[in-house]
Amino acid sequence: MSQIITPAQLQQWLFDGQEIALFDVREHGQYGDAHLFHGVTLPYSRLELDIRRLAPNPNVRLVIYDQTGSDVAPRAALRLVASGYCNVHLLEGGVQGWQASGRQLFAGVHVPSKAFGELVEQVSHTPHVTAIELAQWQASGEPLVVLDGRPFDEYRKMTIPGSVCCPNGELGYRIPELVSDESTPIVVNCAGRTRSIIGAQTLIDMGVKNPVYALENGTQGWYLADLQLEHGSVRHYPVSAALPRRWQNGLRYTP
Repeated sequence: MSQIITPAQLQQWLFDGQEIALFDVREHGQYGDAHLFHGVTLPYSRLELDIRRLAPNPNVRLVIYDQTGSDVAPRAALRLVASGYCNVHLLEGGVQGWQASGRQLFAGVHVPSKAFGELVEQVSHTPHVTAIELAQWQASGEPLVVLDGRPFDEYRKMTIPGSVCCPNGELGYRIPELVSDESTPIVVNCAGRTRSIIGAQTLIDMGVKNPVYALENGTQGWYLADLQLEHGSVRHYPVSAALPRRWQNGLRYTP
């Protein structure tokens, strides 16, 4: 059976150091318009499909919310309890109740990670290049390595011409295979800016001697600068038998 939790109680839970799962059960469009900072989108239409992946612990403190607290959240709570979750709570008043209590809402998606990226750039002063600067650099023919820090699926959809797919989580392992000369500049890109910043700053913090830059605004900035994106690319870091392999022959697989 589910219980009601007030905005004040939820605020306390979010910072008490205990495990908690906070889900927004409205549809994606509503979530993007305004949501709680720590809320994760879990649309009611995909509840059973995604809940086990997002909350594998059936005993977790699980808080769900909708627009008013009486829309789809009560129905979602019943389905969660029926699915084996034993600690389900509904946010009193939903999004409207949270805002009415004087607490802030946020627009967009991936807000915590984006905020973290901006903080990293502000604190570390991560070097960056614009799309126009990168295009001119490529046209000059000077040595340069462009690494796309996104997963291969995203990379194949669109990327910077000539870039190589190397997800940020692999950068530390693969740099010696991808860049043999310590004087060659490295530019890390993503779709926007967050993963570009994190990837570039990771290499810098690891002590990579190469000049390292984040591509300002990623593939979006490249497109808005009226530059041509590349689609269907299959370039990726060299497969090494000594390291875990994620892709081979342009296809994702699990070893």
